[in-house]
Amino acid sequence: MQIALRPWRPDDAPALAALINDRAVQDNLRDGIPYPYTAADGAAFLAETLAADPDTTFAYAVTADGRLAGSIAAYRQGNIHRRTAELGYYLGRDFWGRGVATAAVRLLCERLFDTTDLVRLFAEPFADNAASRRVLEKAGFTLEGVLRRNAVKNGRLRDMCLYARLRPGI
Repeated sequence: MQIALRPWRPDDAPALAALINDRAVQDNLRDGIPYPYTAADGAAFLAETLAADPDTTFAYAVTADGRLAGSIAAYRQGNIHRRTAELGYYLGRDFWGRGVATAAVRLLCERLFDTTDLVRLFAEPFADNAASRRVLEKAGFTLEGVLRRNAVKNGRLRDMCLYARLRPGI
């Protein structure tokens, strides 16, 4: 399967809505994403993403064999953390367990370390999201700690894990 990252396009809105309009996908994401998720919601997200500062928001569509499979982004932090970015990603359920997320995370890390001054990328998956944790581990991230009772999702207190990957040679 050919995995690639490409810039988002406004015409991705319907396919994006089809991917994320799934409770199983949304259950492992942060709150604030509408459910049901419509093409209009996708268009609003894409307009905001396409207007974002390209030096602070690094957002891409993930494709698998040319089909939209999901989303991946890194967000530069501020102030003393300005050379650090937080990574987030999701895939539509049809693409789970096929190596797509691991490939996408590796591609984004390589791109960011090759083209920006970022020295640290981090992610905070829910501790019970074994699949996402394994993606990060296979993509070269190191578990730095468990953030106990760090989030409330779907009415439950949840632990999160802090993973990071450093620019090679640092």
